[in-house]
Amino acid sequence: MAAQFTTVEEYIGSFPADVQDILREVRRTIYDAVPEAGERISYGIAAFTLGGRDLVYFAGWKNHISVYPVPTGDPDLTRDLTPYLAAKGTLKFPLGQPVPYSLIGRVAAGLARSAPPDCTDERGTSEEGKSPRQRGRAADWTEESRERSD
Repeated sequence: MAAQFTTVEEYIGSFPADVQDILREVRRTIYDAVPEAGERISYGIAAFTLGGRDLVYFAGWKNHISVYPVPTGDPDLTRDLTPYLAAKGTLKFPLGQPVPYSLIGRVAAGLARSAPPDCTDERGTSEEGKSPRQRGRAADWTEESRERSD
């Protein structure tokens, strides 16, 4: 039976240290692109929410990192995502190769732009589903970011 995680940090912590670093950077990149996003575990993986609705997911696998779903409507972004398309709605970034974090940020921002209008507020996002920044724990977020950059 698969492990059941209650927080995104717990999920990330279940991976080897080198993969944890990548997943934390993906997480930071998504927050930089969508600062108002919350987070939770959904379908057993990390999910970012906007207005209480799931916006973007990321997952660690044995040989790659995946980001779901793939935004539509931006031809330049679609072109840039082409090498990473694995299946309908799935992006795969192989471990052992440079991760295009800025591209992941563009994915998150694109999904936020195309979110329904009622997803732009915090309705429906529980306190535990909010990011450390949203919970007023900016010091925790800053310390965590600083540890990653050392």
